[in-house]
Amino acid sequence: MTLTTLILLLIVGLAAGFLSGLIGIGGGIIIVPALVLFLGFSQKLAQGTSLGILLLPVGILAVIQYYKQGYLNVNYVAIIASAFVLGSFLGSKLALSMNDEKMKKVFAIVLMMIAVKMLFFDKPKSPATKTSGTAATNIQQTGQGFGVK
Repeated sequence: MTLTTLILLLIVGLAAGFLSGLIGIGGGIIIVPALVLFLGFSQKLAQGTSLGILLLPVGILAVIQYYKQGYLNVNYVAIIASAFVLGSFLGSKLALSMNDEKMKKVFAIVLMMIAVKMLFFDKPKSPATKTSGTAATNIQQTGQGFGVK
């Protein structure tokens, strides 16, 4: 590995980590395109590398900060993570059956759809307050909303 490659990897990791902590994005939106554009990875190699990063608890410090402030629902995390395991298995099977050019197009279309929705179709909401985070923590702690009494 060259010094340039090492520096690029560190920059990608710092940018993804920073944006993950700041606005909850990283892997797919930062790491995958950066590996393809700056390091010449194939789409599948970039996606596999990004998924490999998810296996490690790289976001644990950000998670702890959100939890301390009452903005983390552990029950929801467990449910979504469980479904993520199955979804990632099915998605990887489909992705690996497609050629690299088709994967790049699927990836780009998904990013554009998300961008268009966020730019033009998201309705303004009332400003988030601490109560919404406290309510989520209350759900997590009491089981309210899960049929648990």
